[in-house]
Amino acid sequence: MTDPSQLDAVLSAVARGDSAAFMQVVQAHGLMLRSYISAQVFNSGDVDDLAQETFIAAYRSLSSFRRGDDLGAWLRGIARNKVMMYFRSSQRRASALDRFRAEVAEIVGGELDAAAGDEKPAHIEALLRCIAKLPDKLRRVVHAGLEGMKVQTLAEALQTSAGAVYQLHYRANQLLRECVLKEVQNV
Repeated sequence: MTDPSQLDAVLSAVARGDSAAFMQVVQAHGLMLRSYISAQVFNSGDVDDLAQETFIAAYRSLSSFRRGDDLGAWLRGIARNKVMMYFRSSQRRASALDRFRAEVAEIVGGELDAAAGDEKPAHIEALLRCIAKLPDKLRRVVHAGLEGMKVQTLAEALQTSAGAVYQLHYRANQLLRECVLKEVQNV
């Protein structure tokens, strides 16, 4: 929509209440706007949300757009404000999460230290011996869990389903529990 008369006709139609005509503006400037936003925001879902918020804000304030000005620049200005608000909001959420983590660590930190201090080296050694006794597939599941590997990634590596990985993990936990109890009782 580079033709000023075509843009003027679309804006006039929107001003008369034809909200569907605004879809032409969205189609003409959507890719440019998403590209502009995605250059600043990593998450593609957030890019789509911000683009949608930009178009909604533009639609609501279309009467403030001066005919003859660059509509793309006007939309980018709205998008810039939306992106700045997004970063401010993200920063507040991150700060609140950091404060929450610090408060939780302060409240339960002593209890966690005490619980970790109660763990006897014999139990840990027994657990390591039991892990070594597991069949290869179960041992891989345990190691993957300890390393934080995603279930789907492990399922692909083992050429099985995610449900099967959960079952293997459950079985490994049962065997380890039984083995560690036997090992500790023998100590």
